[in-house]
Amino acid sequence: MKTLVLDETQIAVAAQLLKNGGVVGIPTETVYGLAADALNGEAVAKIFKAKGRPMDNPLIVHIADFDDIRRFDLVSEVPESARRLAKAFWPGPLTMIMKRTDVIPPEVSAGLDTVAVRFPSHPVAQAVIRAANTPLAAPSANLSGSPSPTTARHVLNDMDGKIDAVLDGGASEVGVESTVITLASEVPRVLRPGGVTVEMLREVLGEVEVDDAVLHQLREGETAASPGMKYKHYAPKANVILLKCDDTAYISYVNARADDGVCALCCDEDLLSLSVKTVSLGRRGDYLTHARHLFDCLRKIDENGTIQTVYSRLPSTEGVGLAVYNRLIRAAGFEVIDLENL
Repeated sequence: MKTLVLDETQIAVAAQLLKNGGVVGIPTETVYGLAADALNGEAVAKIFKAKGRPMDNPLIVHIADFDDIRRFDLVSEVPESARRLAKAFWPGPLTMIMKRTDVIPPEVSAGLDTVAVRFPSHPVAQAVIRAANTPLAAPSANLSGSPSPTTARHVLNDMDGKIDAVLDGGASEVGVESTVITLASEVPRVLRPGGVTVEMLREVLGEVEVDDAVLHQLREGETAASPGMKYKHYAPKANVILLKCDDTAYISYVNARADDGVCALCCDEDLLSLSVKTVSLGRRGDYLTHARHLFDCLRKIDENGTIQTVYSRLPSTEGVGLAVYNRLIRAAGFEVIDLENL
């Protein structure tokens, strides 16, 4: 697999690989994406094969201009709410779900009558889309279920020999996948939280619901309308356990289980008080930093090689904290110990 440096020639190489039906790892401001021509079902199927991703998990289509929605005839109707959100947050870490046209292959939509569309802000992602002259389907460039990649090195670790190339655009700025909001329901509804918060969306649209699957497991038989809803996601090889408790109880509980195989996914302020291995997300309450560091921290835990159990606090559900909560609760397979009500 080629690692391409960032210049016009290498972007042109990546674009040609995509035009030829290949799969390329590309940087975005959220996480690295595994890109293929979104209008080529055979190319998109290669993404699922490389990731080991279930075919009933829909993908996000990436564009490089709002007008690409019409130019490539991606949706049957662009609602006014989409125009307002695009004006406020595009390009950026927001994905909008709308009713699709037949242009969208079933591999992209997972058989749904909708399609998820995003206009990323990363200049390299935009340049590749424009050079390929096609929208790109691009889920996170990791093995399905494992922590998402925020550097080209992460992509190489997971995808070497499975895809055609990866473009190295440095570390991702946001660090968690985009916010996903569906506009195909009567009331706009957040299906996956991210860097664009629920509070920010409500400032633009007014009423915005949060899907129950953001905080809880999808109900038996319920269809996943967005990436990141249905399966255990973002998980390191170690077992992640979340603790619902205050800071003092967290430190006491973890220290009582001190062992070579135990690690605390913690905050900077905890480091001197813990007697186990530690990986810090950043300062307490700084959820923007926690989001940016989360997947890198989970990968570092795996790289240690001896860690079997990871204890982390249950994050806040306010602001970007909701995105961190959503990723951690899935990484933990929804295993939460409530120390407040023992």
